Amino acid sequence: MANQNRRDFMRKSLLGLAALPLGVGILSKTAFAQGLPRLDPSAPNAQALNYVEVARDASDHPAFKEGELCDNCMFYSANNEGCQLFPENSVEPAGWCQSWTAQS
Repeated sequence: MANQNRRDFMRKSLLGLAALPLGVGILSKTAFAQGLPRLDPSAPNAQALNYVEVARDASDHPAFKEGELCDNCMFYSANNEGCQLFPENSVEPAGWCQSWTAQS
């Protein structure tokens, strides 16, 4: 009887551990769906990457090329207007920063 209880406990524990990533994924999507505060262009991390909310405002930057926008950058996430480079904030989809990289 004791061996059966131990087997049941181990089986349920393993199933619980296997389901853990799914639960974390659901919770993080819910949290992101609530939205992120917009990145302030005057914030130090934004200034470090020359972030602007209107891409054409960066036209004098040597790295800028016409058509580069946050919303067509590989770091941009459309579901929350987030950016992997600024994980605590959302960015303006029509913005730009010097780390712009084409989506693959």
